[in-house]
Amino acid sequence: MIGRWACAAAILLTAPAAAQEAPAGATPADKRPGYTMPQTEMWDMTSDRGEVYRIFLSYPSVGEVPKDGYPVLYVLDGNAMFAGFAEARRIQEYSDVGKAIVVGVGYPTDKAYDTRRLKDFTVRLDKPAGEGQRRLVALGTGERDKFLAFLTGKLRAEIASRYKVNPARQSLFGHSLGGLFALHALYSRPEAFHAIVTASPSLWWNEQAMLVQERDFTARLAAGKIARVPRLLIVAGDREESIANTWDSEALAKRLAPLSAHGVRTRSEIYVGEGHMTVPARAMTDTLRFVATWP
Repeated sequence: MIGRWACAAAILLTAPAAAQEAPAGATPADKRPGYTMPQTEMWDMTSDRGEVYRIFLSYPSVGEVPKDGYPVLYVLDGNAMFAGFAEARRIQEYSDVGKAIVVGVGYPTDKAYDTRRLKDFTVRLDKPAGEGQRRLVALGTGERDKFLAFLTGKLRAEIASRYKVNPARQSLFGHSLGGLFALHALYSRPEAFHAIVTASPSLWWNEQAMLVQERDFTARLAAGKIARVPRLLIVAGDREESIANTWDSEALAKRLAPLSAHGVRTRSEIYVGEGHMTVPARAMTDTLRFVATWP
C-alpha cells in the first residue's frame, strides 16, 4: 500500500531544496530579470466559496479566431503543468493543435504543487491505510464537487468573457489525483467536457471507491440516461513507482472499451520508460492532438 500513495505524499510533503548561492560578483538572483512566457497571462481568482486560485492562460497569436470560437483545454495542477502545455501549444500554432486556449488551474504559490489539491480532487478519504494516508487526511480531502462547480461555472464564464471560445469544445487534463478527478468529471458530469485526459489516475484512492461511481455511470449509460459523453484518453507509464498505477490504467481502458456501443470513444497508451512524474511531459502533445480532434 505504501507505493500507492508515495508519489502523492512526495509532491506534497517534502521540504523545498535549499537555494544555490550566486558566484562571487554575480548579480543576486532576486535582481536578475526573469523569463516571461510569450502569449500568456496570469491572474488570481476567488471561487464562490472563498478559495483563491491562480489561473494561467496561453492564447494563439496568429491566424483568425475560429468561427465558432477557440477550443479550451483546462489543465489541473497548473503551477506544475501549465508551462509545458503552453509551450507545446505555442510551437504548434501552424496547425489546429495549437489553435486553442490552454488554461492552467493552480494555486497562489511558487511551488509546483499545493496541498489544497487533495481537497479539490478527491472524495473524502474515510479508510486511511497506515500513517502515510492519515497524514494526507489531516491536510483535508473531499471537496471535489465544489471544485468541479468552480471549474465548469465561474471559471468557464470568466474565460468566455475574455476570449471568444467554443462552448462545445471544452476539455480537461488531470494527472495522478488530478486524473482521478478527471474521471469523476466524466462520471458525474459527462456533458461538461468534449474530451477528457486522465494521466496515471490514482484509482487506489479510498480503496478504489471510484469503481462504485464507474459502475453507476455504466448503468446510466446503458439505460440511455446519458445523452452525450466525452471521448477519453487514458495514459500511464510502464515505470510507475507503483506498478498498480499501470495495472489500474490498463484495466480501466479494458472495462470502458465495451462502452463504445453506447458512444464512449476511449484511447489508451502506456508510455515506455516513463514513471509517475514524467508521464505528463510525455502526454502533452498527445493531449493537444486528442482534444483538437473534432467531432
